Amino acid sequence: MNAHLGTALRLAPRGVPVLPLRAGKVPFGNCPDCRDNACGGRPNMKSPGPCQCPHVCHAWAAATTDPTVIASPAWGDAWRQAVCVGYHPGGVGLTVVDLDHTDAMAWARETLPATRTVPTTRGEHWLYSGAMRSANGVRDGVDIKSSMSYARWLGPGTGTMTQLPDAVRALAVKDPPTARPAPHAITVPAQARGGNCPHRVPAYLDRGISMAEQRITEATCAVHATVYRTFLAVLSAHGRCGCLTDTHITRLFTAAQTKGETARHCTDAWTNALTRLGL
Repeated sequence: MNAHLGTALRLAPRGVPVLPLRAGKVPFGNCPDCRDNACGGRPNMKSPGPCQCPHVCHAWAAATTDPTVIASPAWGDAWRQAVCVGYHPGGVGLTVVDLDHTDAMAWARETLPATRTVPTTRGEHWLYSGAMRSANGVRDGVDIKSSMSYARWLGPGTGTMTQLPDAVRALAVKDPPTARPAPHAITVPAQARGGNCPHRVPAYLDRGISMAEQRITEATCAVHATVYRTFLAVLSAHGRCGCLTDTHITRLFTAAQTKGETARHCTDAWTNALTRLGL
């Protein structure tokens, strides 16, 4: 039996929802039937739909404790390609504070209550009992993985697990979205298109912003890159004609911060997109 599959089948009876992770320690992507949400919805997501796909197709939402699914032929190719086993911490009532380097670990030892720890390639996972909202980049080298997220299984760890403290919950509290991330963000001259904006049909612009929000919301990995590429696409289409308003930008920033981005990351991504486009 594949070693990763064996690990998954040992974890599932203990109530740990598992899934295979491919090269780069990321989930397997959608199958053709589910790509771009064509299936109509994803199981166990905030907006559940009718999808009954048997494949390991929906990132953390595919994690399961059902041994029949885990060992099914539909998951067989994924296990053969897998580089490690992932699990859904929130699904088993855990929060993982992912510390990515020595400075982050030193900060944790000074700031957070001691708890069970698991060594990683570059740092440590600190495991707390209790689930919360996941958030990336809460400080340099620190991510929080719990609900609607996945972590790599690296063993049970050592030490006594502590109840999730307020100090960790507070890390995921974001500043309000910055509506105007840079002074020149939406002040590009309208005459860039001869003074005639082709996007002032409300439905057209709103549909574009809604699609951008969806793209960010559905990102299951590389969230930073997805946010930047989405901002770049929006500004490419609407950045020169002056039709973007504070409300539109706030919607995009809110979607990004819901995925765990900080206000600073949003501002940096927006500014970098403006610079890339010469705006």
